[in-house]
Amino acid sequence: MLKSIIARRDAAVAGHTERTLSVRWALAGLSLSILLSSLGSSIVNVGLPTLAQAFDTSFQGAQWIVLAYILAITTLIVSVGRLGDITGRRRLLLAGIVLFTLASVLCGVASMLWLLITARVAQGLGAAIMMALTMAFIGETVPKEHTGRAMGLIGTMSAIGTALGPSLGGVLIAGLGWRAIFLVNVPLGILTFVLAHRYLPDDRRQPKAGRVGFDHVGTLLLALTLAAYALAMTMGHGSFGPLNMALLVVAVFGACLFALVETRVASPLISSVMFRNPVLSASLAMSALVSAVMMATLVVGPFYLSRALGLDAALVGLVLSAGPIAAALTAVPAGRIADHFGAQRITTVGLIGIAAGSFLLSMLPATLGIPGYIVPIVVITAGYALFQTANNTAVMTNSRAAQRGVTSAMLNLSRNLGLITGASVMGTVFAFGSATTNVMAARPEAIAAGMRITFAIAAVLIVVALAIASVGHALSRRALPSNREQENFAPSAQV
Repeated sequence: MLKSIIARRDAAVAGHTERTLSVRWALAGLSLSILLSSLGSSIVNVGLPTLAQAFDTSFQGAQWIVLAYILAITTLIVSVGRLGDITGRRRLLLAGIVLFTLASVLCGVASMLWLLITARVAQGLGAAIMMALTMAFIGETVPKEHTGRAMGLIGTMSAIGTALGPSLGGVLIAGLGWRAIFLVNVPLGILTFVLAHRYLPDDRRQPKAGRVGFDHVGTLLLALTLAAYALAMTMGHGSFGPLNMALLVVAVFGACLFALVETRVASPLISSVMFRNPVLSASLAMSALVSAVMMATLVVGPFYLSRALGLDAALVGLVLSAGPIAAALTAVPAGRIADHFGAQRITTVGLIGIAAGSFLLSMLPATLGIPGYIVPIVVITAGYALFQTANNTAVMTNSRAAQRGVTSAMLNLSRNLGLITGASVMGTVFAFGSATTNVMAARPEAIAAGMRITFAIAAVLIVVALAIASVGHALSRRALPSNREQENFAPSAQV
């Protein structure tokens, strides 16, 4: 009898250990997929001058190598998230990893610019799949009480990919040439595929009678609308001309038409019922606002450091890396803190940190030099890591299993739209604050003034985000649990 009890106990311990190892390896695969998608964006920027020379094109033409990747992610991420919910997330994620890896090979061997841009679109589609489904898998592989830690790990890998890209890209281009910045993804992609194939849970088979259709019309409308908006915000390189205005009008018209179509179809791509959940609605709005503010650090920071403080390019890159490093070091502890104290509370703490750092930069005298810039930036990025981890945790722990793909995709979309909008709007605010149409020719004092005005606006935006967080929290507490479950991110009968 005693031997039997001991044997069962040992078997239970062995089973628990095996499950724990399986979860850890699954998280490793998911983390690598996020690393690849963020690295695919950040590593190319440093190579634009080299690529422009290699393909004998203008710098504006070379920028389409970056823009094609961003547009593909922005326009398709919600659609692939929804497709994963319908057809199976595991098989779609594996297909996305394969597509990203093969597209990286095609980028690395491309001999013509149009071929490289086409390959970047395919690479962006693979990245969209990986970004949309990675967070969705957290709910299926990690216990609910540890979701924050897993989200923190994902956030850390994203920050590492962003921080590592420029330095790794520079080393690869100097040592092996521009093709290496794409081919470096191949071994990482193979490793990611192996881990995902081996350790991610199998897709649940649904009976044919219970499967929902895919909203083709809504998908096409949303893709065209997002593409028009992204182009309106990115074309013109800081100037908002007639073409930008026309694209923005198309985007507004497309958004209205999309909203109308979604009320008429049996299986909408994005159901209006999703926005009745105060946690999701508030989280999407806050994510867009915070991302716009974070883009200000990327748009304004290099100009302030080089023009106002007079730093050379190498030192500017070193100073700018302080932000991503702070985010990477904060994200995993942020997940543990969110699990312990509650995601909504830590979301507010993160927003307060971003607001405080933005306020400090708005009051910053240039005489404080590099330390006076780094300290507020570290405060902002640490607050961002707290916010992003806790915000994602709050949404994904309350999302229905059948809707995790599209919910994760919408979180990523709100972030991307915030970044795109922030690059345009915050750049315009910076130019206005510098009182010049040519920032490169502005005096150091004007650049410093523009930076202070930009981050004063950023602080106001974060105050708005704090108000949204407060209202969303109050509404979510007022709702009864039964109502929250019924209206949680998706319609019950149509999904």
